[in-house]
Amino acid sequence: MIWWCCSGICRALALLALLFPLQERSCWGLNPSSGDLEKSPHSDPDPWDVPHRNRRSWVWNQFFVLEEYTGNEPLYVGKLHSDVDKGDGKVKYVLSGEGATSIFTIDENTGDIHATKRLDREAQAYYTLQAQAVDRLTNLPVEPRSEFVVKVQDINDNEPKFPDGPYLAGVPEMSPLGTMVVQVVATDADDPTYGNSARVVYSIEHGHPYFSVEPKTGVIRTALPNMDRETRDQYVLVIQAKDMVGQMGGLSGTTSVTVTLTDVNDNPPRFAHKNYQYTVLESLLVQSVVARIKAVDADIGSNAEMDYRIMDGDGPGMFNITTDEDTQDGVIMLLKPLDFETKSSFSLRIEATNRNIDSSFLSLGPFSDTTSVKVTVEDVNEPPVFSTLLSKMVVSEDAKVGTSIGRVSAHDPDNSNSPIRYSIDRNTDLERFFNVDALSGVISTAKLLDREANSVHNLTIFAIESHDPTQIGKGITLITVQDINDNAPVFAIDYETLLCENAIPGQVIQTISAVDKDEPLSGHRFYFALAGPAAGNLNFTLRDNKDNTASILTKRGGFRRREQPVYRLPVLIVDSGSPALSSTNTLSVRVCDCDSDGVALSCGAVAYTATGLSTGALLAILGCIITLLVMVLLIVTMRRRRKEPLILEEERDIRENIVRYDDEGGGEEDTEAFDMVTLRNLNVIRDPNVRRDVTPDTPTFFHYPSASRPSYKSLPDNVVFREFIWERLKDADVDPSAPPYDSLQTYAFEGSGSVAESLSSLESLSTDSDQNYDYLSNWGPRFKKLADLYGNSDSTTVLS
Repeated sequence: MIWWCCSGICRALALLALLFPLQERSCWGLNPSSGDLEKSPHSDPDPWDVPHRNRRSWVWNQFFVLEEYTGNEPLYVGKLHSDVDKGDGKVKYVLSGEGATSIFTIDENTGDIHATKRLDREAQAYYTLQAQAVDRLTNLPVEPRSEFVVKVQDINDNEPKFPDGPYLAGVPEMSPLGTMVVQVVATDADDPTYGNSARVVYSIEHGHPYFSVEPKTGVIRTALPNMDRETRDQYVLVIQAKDMVGQMGGLSGTTSVTVTLTDVNDNPPRFAHKNYQYTVLESLLVQSVVARIKAVDADIGSNAEMDYRIMDGDGPGMFNITTDEDTQDGVIMLLKPLDFETKSSFSLRIEATNRNIDSSFLSLGPFSDTTSVKVTVEDVNEPPVFSTLLSKMVVSEDAKVGTSIGRVSAHDPDNSNSPIRYSIDRNTDLERFFNVDALSGVISTAKLLDREANSVHNLTIFAIESHDPTQIGKGITLITVQDINDNAPVFAIDYETLLCENAIPGQVIQTISAVDKDEPLSGHRFYFALAGPAAGNLNFTLRDNKDNTASILTKRGGFRRREQPVYRLPVLIVDSGSPALSSTNTLSVRVCDCDSDGVALSCGAVAYTATGLSTGALLAILGCIITLLVMVLLIVTMRRRRKEPLILEEERDIRENIVRYDDEGGGEEDTEAFDMVTLRNLNVIRDPNVRRDVTPDTPTFFHYPSASRPSYKSLPDNVVFREFIWERLKDADVDPSAPPYDSLQTYAFEGSGSVAESLSSLESLSTDSDQNYDYLSNWGPRFKKLADLYGNSDSTTVLS
């Protein structure tokens, strides 16, 4: 049986428990199987029964440990003892559970439990542990496992805190005494069920005498009535929360509360001055700003919004005042043009009224104010003004050039005697139909007019001051061209009239109408008739319908396309003008083959098909065919008799053209591209197997017998060239390797040249020169080629 004690008294209680059975309501037992705390199920024993004890573990429900212990030695929690323990050291005590070995330790010999660390109730309020007595040698339990709770006892180690601080609050200005502003709440992490560590009271440290706070609830209220926002609009309060019910030694915390007085409409608008004066130019445009005035309102926001109005003044309708919603200014606008000569000043009386009036503050006085505004007009040099801004004139379409139409008039508003000159804005009269007299303003025609092209002319007339051409007035003149009957009527559209072959006499085949470009005042009236020769025709007739239309009818039936596919009717149209005009229009009627419903199937002339060909046509066709056959036979025969080529097909050189090589060569040091020595000597022994019209693939060696070398320097140029070409021609004729076609060969032969002879170094080898070039052999390998060409006159071979 395991006993738990918190002090030395527990040992005495454990001894009594061994002698007397425990009553059911006296102790708490721990069920060995479940480990839960439960009431002892045993009843009071029979007094006559022999007393014997049951092996059970009796424990108290929990132990208490003071938090934040600051001693130097471990804090004693309690003691564990088993009745099996005889004090001989065979029993060992083991502790397990939350914080075992790390926070709580047990003396395995004595069963004393200690806390080795400082405990914080706010971090963990209690610990659940299990204790057991085991045999020291076998580690087998000698008592069932028992569970107990170590509860951390609270001390006042946490100050109150405001989780929602700092606070922002607002209250309307002019509020009555005791108006609630905001409620502050402080929390204390200490145990609210133990002592007064978590019981908080509130007080105000800063904010007197304007506000107060309720100690228990933390509700902040106004402490003064009628606080004015315009005097002071913000207050910063410091609220303290102290635990231990505010007693000495309690901990405290503070927070700030910023209280803003919100505005109410308790101030009327006021003008800074009772009279205002403004000056404007008479040239100020309509809808321009004349002046801006402002009534000052100490309130803000919607409480400062106001409306302005003109109460009275001279010049009604000249001005208007509106409110600028951004600045709450009163904006005076001009509604009509100003004229210094007519009126030079205006007086206005203006009122400003609050838009949103609070009935609670009507006692503070009227929420409006008035002021006087005087507007003085300043004279400016104005442009001429037309007596009528829009002049309307009428002219006949047949008016002759120079006909006067009307007159415009303008004057200088500043000086009635100032001369004015007139002109037409040619941008409004591009074709220059009209002129205006510069002095009188009389408008006349400059060209013949055509109403059908332009019935109304919109002219802009300039009026210019003679003394100040920069002052230009503008006027509008509308000239309407009156119509005359100068256009004959014509068909309204191009009619396509179809006549069925099965048409009957009196059938309407077309209804026609007319149009006329003229526009008589009484409207159009057209008359229709068949013109001249067609009036008495036997095929068609015309009926005037008296409604500006006419119908074309057939006089007979039996129309045939083969006889006449198209009929053309001249129709005379006369208008009702004065004088009347007429025109003759041709109506084409096509005869068609129609079905039973009168729908045209085919119209126009019938195509006739020839039934046979004449004998002459057949002979001509036959002769052409025979001629073609003979030509084909001749071509085939000529191809078969074509001679075989003189050389085999695989040996034929197909380059039967002029071959051009655009090679520039490498200069005198290039001895492999061309054999220049051969070109400069006539009697060169050539290899007969080498082609002369192409560059040889391998170097060729030429022998130059000095005795047979001809000298051309003593011959005239024409003889030199003739001999040179003749030699080359003979060589080509006897050359078996020459191609069997004409080829062009070019030789770089310069002739005898001038008296100073040729400057080219190419002929140095072939010329007779007394100069000795043997010293070139001593100049090194770079001059080896020059030494071979010029150094040894007895050389007989040259590498090309």
